[in-house]
Amino acid sequence: MMRRQVCDEIKKKLTSLKDVPNRIECPLIYHLDVGAMYPNIILTNRLQVQNLSSVPASRSEFHRIQQQLESEKFPPLFPNGPPRAFHTLNREEQAKHEKKRLADYCKKAYKKIHVTRLEERVTTICQRENSFYVDTVRAFRDRRYEFKGLHKDNGDAAEVKRCKNMEILYESLQLAHKCILNSFYGYVMRKGARWYSMEMAGIVCFTGANIITQARELIEQIGRPLELDTDGIWCVLPNTFPENFVVKTSNEKKPKVTISYPGAMLNILVKEGFTNDQYHELVDPSSLTYNIRSENSIFFEVDGPYLAMILPASKEEGKKLKKRYAVFNEDGSLAELKGFEVKRRGELQLIKIFQSSVFEAFLKGTTLEEVYASVAKVADYWLDVLYSKVEVWNQTSCWIMIQVESPSVTLTSPSFFLQAANMPDAELFELISENRSMSRKLEDYGEQKSTSISTAKRLAEFLGDQMVKDAGLSCRYVISRKPEGSPVTERWGKNTATVFMMRSRNSVTSP
Repeated sequence: MMRRQVCDEIKKKLTSLKDVPNRIECPLIYHLDVGAMYPNIILTNRLQVQNLSSVPASRSEFHRIQQQLESEKFPPLFPNGPPRAFHTLNREEQAKHEKKRLADYCKKAYKKIHVTRLEERVTTICQRENSFYVDTVRAFRDRRYEFKGLHKDNGDAAEVKRCKNMEILYESLQLAHKCILNSFYGYVMRKGARWYSMEMAGIVCFTGANIITQARELIEQIGRPLELDTDGIWCVLPNTFPENFVVKTSNEKKPKVTISYPGAMLNILVKEGFTNDQYHELVDPSSLTYNIRSENSIFFEVDGPYLAMILPASKEEGKKLKKRYAVFNEDGSLAELKGFEVKRRGELQLIKIFQSSVFEAFLKGTTLEEVYASVAKVADYWLDVLYSKVEVWNQTSCWIMIQVESPSVTLTSPSFFLQAANMPDAELFELISENRSMSRKLEDYGEQKSTSISTAKRLAEFLGDQMVKDAGLSCRYVISRKPEGSPVTERWGKNTATVFMMRSRNSVTSP
């Protein structure tokens, strides 16, 4: 499609939306997020903080150390070679020996390596010199983009097969670089860090918030925002809103380029409001000549459209839940899941299974009533498991009784009433028990209180201290409703011991 044709088609769709703003059509769900937002804000604005580290030695003392090093000999570069003088070493080796000798001198003369003092300083968070921090962020960002590009195929059959085989490796590498990139922002907020600067962190956060705020204001004029993230927006746009357009290019390797109009629309907004027009780039280090140009590496990326997005309602009026949603692709597969117990370790298996089942139920049905009926069917099944009286008799002569009393709940499926009672013991415990691991030894926690500590102490009463003496103890327990009014940690621990007794040897007696 030629450039003029693309422009005419976009104008036609926008004019139609303007003339008929109220429409009855199925909207499209998109995720508009900024790729590597915080690192790119740092790079665009060249946010380079000063090194705040200092040593107690004075400059004259450092010069004396250098003079001493000049008179010494150092090991040869190759075996059986002649000793080397200090001035023959490369710059990295010289810096290594200077740093080590200076640290040893400070330890001996001042009994410390670093100096801590309170000073009033003018903060510099944007400088063209000493660009170590900016260069490091750029190197990690470019390397991550490289791995993300390798993760995607280019259409060639042989290359597609090779990429499929390396898919897990490339995905792991780009995720590792993503974690490191995100830590560059958090590092400058850490007190005591070599490049600590709360001002720089504030500028990065404030700029990112302004980008998302302006993008939300634009989306509100076209569609409706659903969820705001730190670096993106989940939203719905009209079905007739301009989407993707394929443009022909003169590049032989890439003759066609797909342009997302929602992404281009937001990127123009970012370009106009957040471009750095006075970016200084070093051209000649000897004469310190800098080239002044415009820089902006902050871009929105568009994902979607998606089939459905599930956002649970808050339990309290006037409050909203953040970062808790499930998104499905057009083929019904789960695209993204955030904030739910199904992704957490140690949560009730019953909740995890219920959530996995109920999410799929939202995709069934063609009307809202049919969807609700599908979800209600799954919910009724698990409610019948919960709201029933289950008595489990085990070989250790222990009783576990689970009874939930709620007059507001009506069991609509009598056929499932005895579902939990007919379950094997092992399956029942898998559903209603929780797991927690203790990273330290029990004695190291002292008088602290937690569910896992109460569990370990309760087990020690029956199995002996030797069973819980080591670190890394995995505690499995069930929360009891009784005695009513008691702290959760007490009710937790008492029932836990019973569960473990039932799954232990017959020679162990129950409390």
